[in-house]
Amino acid sequence: MEHAYVRIEGGRIAEVSRRPLKGGVQIDGRGKFLIPGLIDTHVHLTQVPGMETPQRSAHSDLAALAVAQEPRSYLYFGFTTVLSLGDASAAFIAQWNALAMRPDAYFCGGAPIASGYAFAGFTASPYFLFNADQAGTIPAAVDKAQHTPEAVVQQMSRDGAICVKSYRESGFGDQVGRLPVPTVELMRAVVASAHARGMPVFLHANSKEAQEFALQAGVDVIAHGMWNGHRSTATVLDKSVEPILQEIVKRGTGYQPTAQVIRGLGAELDNQFFAEPLLSRVYPPQLIAWYRSPEGSWFRKELGNAPPDLYERVGASGDAVTGYLARNHARLLFGTDTPSAPIYTNPPGLNGLYEMRRWIAAGVSTRQLFEALTLGNARILHRDRDIGSIEEGKRAHLLLLRANPLDNVEAYNTIETVFLSGKAIPRERLAASRN
Repeated sequence: MEHAYVRIEGGRIAEVSRRPLKGGVQIDGRGKFLIPGLIDTHVHLTQVPGMETPQRSAHSDLAALAVAQEPRSYLYFGFTTVLSLGDASAAFIAQWNALAMRPDAYFCGGAPIASGYAFAGFTASPYFLFNADQAGTIPAAVDKAQHTPEAVVQQMSRDGAICVKSYRESGFGDQVGRLPVPTVELMRAVVASAHARGMPVFLHANSKEAQEFALQAGVDVIAHGMWNGHRSTATVLDKSVEPILQEIVKRGTGYQPTAQVIRGLGAELDNQFFAEPLLSRVYPPQLIAWYRSPEGSWFRKELGNAPPDLYERVGASGDAVTGYLARNHARLLFGTDTPSAPIYTNPPGLNGLYEMRRWIAAGVSTRQLFEALTLGNARILHRDRDIGSIEEGKRAHLLLLRANPLDNVEAYNTIETVFLSGKAIPRERLAASRN
């Protein structure tokens, strides 16, 4: 609506009108653009970028700075709702949501296969699953009845999870064929149990094979771009993947390209990354200084001696898929996988802007991006009655921008004011360099 007025009462939108409205506090938005707060449905709130347990222990002061700034960094770039996908607990989310200034957080219970990807042993995850042929290898102390699809999903729901995340990893080098993966029958049982409770199912799947499996299993969201198993380039799509993509479009399966994940790995090897002026808005200066040190760049050794163009080539293959899905009006959902690994090149909030730019470069329209960031994500989480658009009765999570995001993706970096349940927060108050 042009020249509209929005009235907020009790943290919610009370009225939207073209006729003038009055309130006790009035904010002049003439010449600006009011949009819903943004939603990221793929983050990892329990992690600190660039750190694992040894680094967090050795530098607890820096880790504390990062943790304290993280909620503000998401807000600085307009994210008023985030979904921690597979790594958080009810207690962690409650602690996060008790903070005075933060995005609303939800969590998705992680259901890995025993001894599989992102899971070591039989006790590291409360929600692990096992295939029938693994039953004989599970320690006697583990109650198998508590790790069936029905039992796991039921416990997730009781714990407050709003969705389920599982894993089908077959995309990276010599890992292929060595990791236990769910059977189609097992994953279908997970989907059935989740749907009975109104919970969508996300599947970590980053290869042609894994995304074909996702369709066979009937999951709701494919979490990651198709980076592996095909020969697409930035300009040419491998024809062998078209039947899979056509089925994704036909079924309305949600799709998270997570295009910046691969580029983030490549950026870890590039010292020019620190020339980014926006880093000072999301990382405290002490943390940036440590990341630039030999100790802080420890993960570079983990990446090995990959060819300089490897990450761009892999990312480009995923972009070709994203472009095809965009042209065919697939159900694109915005998620960043922040941080995708213990790297500092996935900064909270800022990584969202990086991801947006990747989408546009891949051929996604500004309107498709806008919907994926707002109402599309609200709908997949079954929260569209509460967030995702500017309508009467919804929570007043809003952004006031100086530019129109339907004209240019860079408009998302022109936020002037963030509204959390109607409370107006000047953007600059959220910057790391101001705290």
